[in-house]
Amino acid sequence: MHRRSLLTAALATPLLGAATAQSAQASGGSRRVLRRYAAATWRSMAAMVDPATGLAADDIADDLSPASRGAQTSPTNIGAYLWSTVAARDTGIIDRGEACRRLAQTLDTLRRLDRHEQSGQFYNWYSPTTGEVLTTWPASGDVVKPFLSTVDNGWLAMALLLTARAEPRLARAADALRTPMDFGFYHDAAENGPGGQLRGGFWDEDPHEDAAVVGNYRGGKPVWYTGHHYGAFNTEPRMASYLGIAAGQIPAAHYFGTQRTFSNENCDYDWTETRPEGFWADHEGQRVFEGALPYRGKLIVPTWGGSMFEALMVPLFVPEEKWGRRSWGVNHPLYVQGQIEHGLDEARYGYWGFSPSNDPAGGYREYGVDQLGLDGPGYTSDEERTTVDQAFAGCRAGGAVPTGYGDGVVTPHASFLALRYAPDAALRNLANLEADFDCWADGGFLDAVAVRSGRVSRRHLALDQGMVMASLGNALAGDSLRKYVSEGAFARTLKPLMRQEVFASRAAA
Repeated sequence: MHRRSLLTAALATPLLGAATAQSAQASGGSRRVLRRYAAATWRSMAAMVDPATGLAADDIADDLSPASRGAQTSPTNIGAYLWSTVAARDTGIIDRGEACRRLAQTLDTLRRLDRHEQSGQFYNWYSPTTGEVLTTWPASGDVVKPFLSTVDNGWLAMALLLTARAEPRLARAADALRTPMDFGFYHDAAENGPGGQLRGGFWDEDPHEDAAVVGNYRGGKPVWYTGHHYGAFNTEPRMASYLGIAAGQIPAAHYFGTQRTFSNENCDYDWTETRPEGFWADHEGQRVFEGALPYRGKLIVPTWGGSMFEALMVPLFVPEEKWGRRSWGVNHPLYVQGQIEHGLDEARYGYWGFSPSNDPAGGYREYGVDQLGLDGPGYTSDEERTTVDQAFAGCRAGGAVPTGYGDGVVTPHASFLALRYAPDAALRNLANLEADFDCWADGGFLDAVAVRSGRVSRRHLALDQGMVMASLGNALAGDSLRKYVSEGAFARTLKPLMRQEVFASRAAA
C-alpha cells in the first residue's frame, strides 16, 4: 500500500463529527496525530528563540540550527511565540515552570524595547538578538523606515492579553505592556460613516512617502499615517478592531464600518472581483451592505485577497462562529469549503490550502483563491499567477476562464486553520502532503509546497508555526487559547455585535 493510503486509512476514523464548527476537540487516533504535530511544531518555535532575549526570530531553516535564524523579528512573531508557549504548556509538551520562565523572559525584554510613547505601539522590526529597532534590513542593508503596524500590534496585544489570563503570576507584567497600547490611535472616525476605519499604521518620522497622511487622531505630535485604510471586513486587521472596541478605544459601530463587500447598485465598484449579491441593513447607526460573492454555487463573504490566513486566524482566539451564528457561523465553513473545492476540483492540484507563505522558489508571497477575494486581481494559488477575470454584470465583461492551473503552492498552516471547520478533510490533506512530499522535518511541516514541481520551502516561519500551535492548542486542550482571550470585555462588547448580524452567505442550493 502507498504511504499516502496508509496514512489516510489511519485517519479514516471519525474525528470531530459532522457538526464540527462548534468545537476544536479531537479524540482517539486523531489526538495521537495532533500531538505528534504539536511536539514537532514546538521544536521549531523554541529553536527560533534567541536565548539571551526570549525573542523569536522571523524564521529558521529546516535543520533548526541557531545560525539559520532570521535576523529580524516583529510584534507578530513575538506574539506567536507567547501564545505558542501557552499552547505547549496546555498540551503537556512543556511544564508550567518552563512556560513561566519563557514567558517572563520575553515580557522582560518587551518592557525594554523602544516603542511609540503616545500610542504605546511597538515598531514593526527589531533585532531578535539585541532588541534594537532595525533601521537597515539585515540581509541587504536596505534602509528600513521605522513603522508601527496596526495588524502586527494587534497580534502582540492579543498575545499579551492571552498571557495575562493564562499565567496569573505574569498578569501584571503583561498588562503593563498591553494597557498603554491604544488602537484608537489608528482610528479614522471620518471614514465610511460613524463606525470609521483603521489606517494601516504610521511612521513617527517623515518617511517621505507620497501617499502618507500627516495627522494625529488623538491630538499631539503629528505622525505620518498610511494612505490606505483597512476597508475590508473579513481580514486579519479585525483583531486590532476587536481589541480597540473591547478596550473602549474605538466605538462599537466600528464593527460595522468596514465592507462585507461594496454595494452592487452601480458600477462604482466594478474594479472588485464580481458583482455581489446582498441586502442593506442598519446596525449601531451604521448603514451596512450585507454582500457576498458567488463561488461554485455558494455565496461567501470574501476576504481581501482570498487567503485562508485572512479569514481564519482571528477565530483561533475569538469564537466568532459561536457568537455570530448567522454570520461567521455560516461563512467560516463555506470559506473552507471554497478553498477545498478550488484545490481539488477547480485547479485539480490534488491538495488544498492557500495562504501567504514562503515561496518555494524563493522569497515570500501571498497565495489564495482569487474568487474568494474582494480585490479584483486577488491572490492566486499557483506560481504562474493564474487569475479568473469574472464579469461584473452590467458594468464590465469578464475574460476567458482558465483552461488549467500551474504549479499550485499549498501551505500546511492553512489546513490547521481549517481544522475546526473541516477536520477530516484537513487531516487527510496534511497526511497526503507528508506522504507525497519532503515537507516534514524535525520542526514539523515546512512552510510551503509547490505541488506539481515538488519544490518545498526549507524554512519554518514563526507566524505560520504560531498559527499551527494555536490550532493544536485549541484542539488538544479544550479550546484553551480561545477561552483566555474571549472572556470578559471581549464577550461583553463583541458578542452582542456579532449576534445582530445576518450575512448574505449561503451554501449551494
